[in-house]
Amino acid sequence: MASRRPLRMRREHSRDEDGSGSVLSRPVQSCHVKNKHRRRELYVQELKEKLKAKRDEKKRKQKERKALGDEAPPKPIPKTLENQREPDETIVQPQDEEVLLEENSDELSAYFSGQEVPKILVTTSDRPRSQTTRLCTELASVIPSCEVYYRRGLALKCISKQGAARNFTHLVVVNENRQKPNGLIISHLPDGPTVHFKLSGLKLRRQFKRRPRHPTPHTPEVIVTGFGTRLGRSVGRLLASLFPSRPNFTGRQVATFHNQRDFIFLRFHRYMFRDGTKVGLQELGPRLTLKLRSLQRGTFDSRFGLYDWVHKRHEMDTSRRRFHL
Repeated sequence: MASRRPLRMRREHSRDEDGSGSVLSRPVQSCHVKNKHRRRELYVQELKEKLKAKRDEKKRKQKERKALGDEAPPKPIPKTLENQREPDETIVQPQDEEVLLEENSDELSAYFSGQEVPKILVTTSDRPRSQTTRLCTELASVIPSCEVYYRRGLALKCISKQGAARNFTHLVVVNENRQKPNGLIISHLPDGPTVHFKLSGLKLRRQFKRRPRHPTPHTPEVIVTGFGTRLGRSVGRLLASLFPSRPNFTGRQVATFHNQRDFIFLRFHRYMFRDGTKVGLQELGPRLTLKLRSLQRGTFDSRFGLYDWVHKRHEMDTSRRRFHL
């Protein structure tokens, strides 16, 4: 058998700046180490050193700004996806007269003027599981004038007609997949519009670390933020129309719809006044996140319905700085 040659260790050398030729060993990098345990230790050590250097640099800049006082230069604005957003021609200015006139005469204007009080019908998909039924029950406890109907094989078109005949103004459908809620449909009766959301990030009331008290029947205050485009304002108005336009502030309850990067965060809170100077928030639940899938004219019709907007992932999500709401 042929004798094996001994492995030769390759050594990296460098010369001094003065050119004297003295050999200096370079610091070993984690990517050059063959042993995975040692490589992991070196990688963690490198991360700690970078974090320490970043922390020291931040402290040094804070000391410089404190020493300069009023003469310190203004802080640079950090770059985020929100302030680096791609320009969109559908973004609405706060006091756009044309948009305000359209909103004052649309199908939802009666709710915001106080002429009509919403009446909500909540239903589920066929044979709902426990988590879906609990979500419907908690939504009914937070939204005033809300009734839950457990669907038994009845088509949504029939439910829409029966709900409109019984003076219901909105239809809310909670869909589920693999025994968990995964979709939400909100339809304005009797003439639409209808929106379809993907539902995620669900957290029911019993899953909170500190289980809150049961919500009171007071009408909550509604806060809608982050909807800047024409599409976003339409979706935000439909969500806000689920609640009466005249809140009862004695109940101290708040319903918030916050849009950030096209994700709509739905939260329910109660103001907690502690010592007269500090105000806290107690989350009532449920907590969920919505992602818009489609906006349809009229009531729900998956076959012959006319869609104003449909989310096409491969065409619309090509840039992280492009938002639609």
